[in-house]
Amino acid sequence: MCVAVRHDIPQNAPEVFYRKAKFWKGDVPPIFLNDGLSFINMKRNGLWFVCVSRNNMSPAFAVELLNRLCSVIKDYIGVLNEEAIRKNFILILELLGEVVDYGYIQGTSSELLKAYVFSEPVMVEAPTRGLQNLKLPDNKTISSMAVQKSILDGDKDRSNKNEIFVDIIEELNVTFASNGNIQNMEIDGRIQMKSYLHGNPDLLVGLNQDLAIGKSGNSYGSVMMDDCNFHECVNLDEFEYERVLKFTPPDGEFVVMNYRITKEATPPFRIHPFMEDAGAGKVDLIIKVKCDLPESNYAGNVVVKCPMPKTALGVSCELGQGVTGQSAEYLAATKTVQWTIKRFESSAEQFLRCHIALPASALSAPEKTRKEMGPIAMNFEVPMFNASGLNIRFLKITERSKSYNPHRWVRYVTRSNSYVCRL
Repeated sequence: MCVAVRHDIPQNAPEVFYRKAKFWKGDVPPIFLNDGLSFINMKRNGLWFVCVSRNNMSPAFAVELLNRLCSVIKDYIGVLNEEAIRKNFILILELLGEVVDYGYIQGTSSELLKAYVFSEPVMVEAPTRGLQNLKLPDNKTISSMAVQKSILDGDKDRSNKNEIFVDIIEELNVTFASNGNIQNMEIDGRIQMKSYLHGNPDLLVGLNQDLAIGKSGNSYGSVMMDDCNFHECVNLDEFEYERVLKFTPPDGEFVVMNYRITKEATPPFRIHPFMEDAGAGKVDLIIKVKCDLPESNYAGNVVVKCPMPKTALGVSCELGQGVTGQSAEYLAATKTVQWTIKRFESSAEQFLRCHIALPASALSAPEKTRKEMGPIAMNFEVPMFNASGLNIRFLKITERSKSYNPHRWVRYVTRSNSYVCRL
């Protein structure tokens, strides 16, 4: 769908972006110029969200607008996919008309927009894949599928919606040297919440009491944050001494707290690459990955990628004997080896051997060939685990009635953002 908020953009802008994105060599950059137009884009669930401007606008502003539009649309239609957008076309047009008025942002609060949106959502079931359909044994956890409901759905009968979801999501940025030592490590985390509570009661969220913030002074504790910021609805009167957040949750999904940690912690995986001369114009690259997660945890959706030399004549992949749930292939178009592991158990070690055929000119310059390889990049997702150690001590709802007993779901997820090892 395409919505023009100003009339200085050519009507064929969507076709221009589609052609550029389809035939772009490699990943499409988040921002590019074409014939005086700026295309700021992001991809969510296989869908492109694009902001096109003729003026010299702030890229960060445009990216934040696209992020918030995705969140608002997801709040109102439940799940963000092609079928849901197609069936809720009128509702999304209403939302866009209220959020952006002739190119000027009016507001992106899901709660405030409810007063101006009158279309009913058409609910669509989300596809079950990856970690979303896993049944976790802990009675304080629930599948992420449960939160994919519209904030408008069931307003007339809210008996099934008296629940609240709290997620601690951490994204890791880790760089390893070729010997496996950590060169850089950073954790970008957030406490994300979505409320379906009756009557909008106040909430009290208790974090680690020994939580320390800032590098100055005699900071100590099990969790040491470099900095953090909070949603505007949060009352911080009890946070400094008790580490308690008090607030009235708005409708829709929102981030209660963002934080950043640069203190080195134990990474969930360690990557060790090795190079061996295989003779007869061949070189072997061995990639060893060791899982250092606690015994009760595992990782899913694990994908390891490594670019091969540009001069490579061919690459064949060899997995360990008897392994299951793994696959490895060489993508000749991008000269990249891709290794997929469905489930990576705690304390396990996995190996991949890549047989690389090289021309004689490349063998005479091994250092140049080595520089063309890598870095090894790893993507993964670990449910019910966070690398920082940040925990929810308690989640209290300030409602006097004893019969008021909503479901509280607290979940932890650790994901890779930039997890690489240099060769």
